[in-house]
Amino acid sequence: MRAIRRHDLFVVAPEAWHRLLAGRPDLDGVPHVATWARDGRPVIVRRRFPGEGDHLPAGLPLPPADGKRRIGLAVPWTDATPSPPVTLAAARPSAPPAWHPTVDAVLALAAEYGVVPQVFGGLLWQRLTGLAYLSTTSDLDLLWPVPVTRRLLDGLAAIDANAPMRLDGEVVLPDGAGVNWRELRDAPPGGSVLAKGLDRVALVPAGLDR
Repeated sequence: MRAIRRHDLFVVAPEAWHRLLAGRPDLDGVPHVATWARDGRPVIVRRRFPGEGDHLPAGLPLPPADGKRRIGLAVPWTDATPSPPVTLAAARPSAPPAWHPTVDAVLALAAEYGVVPQVFGGLLWQRLTGLAYLSTTSDLDLLWPVPVTRRLLDGLAAIDANAPMRLDGEVVLPDGAGVNWRELRDAPPGGSVLAKGLDRVALVPAGLDR
């Protein structure tokens, strides 16, 4: 079984996608699904369900206008090719103009601490598909690689306090599990936070460097 993490992206060849959908009659007529791979759109790694075996646990979300349905798929490894993550800087052109000052502030904060945030959620899919995933109530979902310091999270909280959208997302631990950045920042000394991994959810120590 290959080493993968939640939010990793993979592309599926169109002919393999056709074979995959042949076994999913429940997806007949669902908007965008039939042409997803043909249009070069990736799938994203999700949490693994029991009994899925040695397949890539993948999914794709539909835009809000098409029901915002989350579609789960089990893709044979031979049909899946890794696709690079999308950084916040690369996704900026697809963000609403009202978000740009906040995005720029986050990018400046990240550069100060030498980290590169990636996107998931609505901004990721709007960037990758060109479809409308964001609305006036959407969050900006970010993945922050470790090491992340308390000063960085304090800076992120200050940006969030004046942003037109909510800054959501996770700090990604070395094993690939994700911890909500607010919960990590607000955890008391010696406390624990919930980490979401590919196969399980567990409490982990909430230590942070200054």
